[in-house]
Amino acid sequence: MKALISGGCKNGKSSYAERIALKLAEHAKPLYYIATMRPADAEDRARVARHRQGRAGMGFETVEIGENIGSVKAFCDMSGTFLLDSVTALLANEMFLSNGGVNPDAHEKIAYELLDLLNCARSMVIVSDYICSDAVCYDELTENYRRGLAYIDKFCARECDCVLEICAGNPIAHKGGEVLHEIFTETR
Repeated sequence: MKALISGGCKNGKSSYAERIALKLAEHAKPLYYIATMRPADAEDRARVARHRQGRAGMGFETVEIGENIGSVKAFCDMSGTFLLDSVTALLANEMFLSNGGVNPDAHEKIAYELLDLLNCARSMVIVSDYICSDAVCYDELTENYRRGLAYIDKFCARECDCVLEICAGNPIAHKGGEVLHEIFTETR
């Protein structure tokens, strides 16, 4: 099964994604946590530490990769279960270059790399942030980032079996809710 989970910041997306990945890993091990965030400050480092501590003992093998997401195929067992957290950070890493430049086509590269991973992985859960719900007018660069994230999310939504939005910790199924229900209610 392939799932896309989106929603606002700090709404419980990662925790929900972990629950789904753990359930999927009952049938598809190993279990990978693909961490894409590159911590930039103390707040980011604390967030990473909280996430690591929260999933300690769950059986995840953490793979930190901030760009070229398709390269995980070279060192991960594609018959396993993958949790990629998050598309949002991945796009920031690939769009805003370390030399101060901008790659305006990063979203297309990421979308195609994710498509390849979705086609190769047995099970995959992808986490993204929904950042397009406000009515604020942003500068051109920010708008390009938002459009790029929307492009990737639409691309993934089309390819995934299940698309969920997490709102205040509650899942809303936009696609494949019955598939998710079956996974959580199956008997052994």
